[in-house]
Amino acid sequence: MGGTTPRSATARLTDAGTCICNTLLLFSLVDASYTDLMDQLRSRGLRMTPQRRAIVSEVMRAKGHISPTAIARKVQGDMPGVNASTVYRTLTLLESVGVLQHSHVETGAEYHRADEAHHVHLTCRNCGQDDELSLDEADELQGLIRRHHGFVADLTHFAITGLCRDCAAA
Repeated sequence: MGGTTPRSATARLTDAGTCICNTLLLFSLVDASYTDLMDQLRSRGLRMTPQRRAIVSEVMRAKGHISPTAIARKVQGDMPGVNASTVYRTLTLLESVGVLQHSHVETGAEYHRADEAHHVHLTCRNCGQDDELSLDEADELQGLIRRHHGFVADLTHFAITGLCRDCAAA
């Protein structure tokens, strides 16, 4: 996404920079194949540069948590000229079309494939161990917050930090 990116494509990426966690998305591409996804992005008027194609390909191969830094490292291994800002813009774009969802964890923003994002992160502030709480398990906490505060919490958008079982016992 260097200086040759059309202004309209850049504007779309900027507009997509807002948090869209847990919203219904107009374009649901969770089950899209790489080719389908590339076609969808092209239909939005976006250029599919070699850098963007490499990032999308790496994301489509990823399972579980997707770290922007890890994606950048993998892509830069094959294409040294790809910078981190290109990776972040592409991840934001993939979130805007419903492929990814992000959450905030101790180490920064992290992405998941949208079909794998339905859980709450539990992160140990002492040893860094990550665990997951299913949404069914989180319903009780969500209900408690709503009953006592009238607030409907989005627990999937961030990590709940504390101490894991081993660190709490130490």
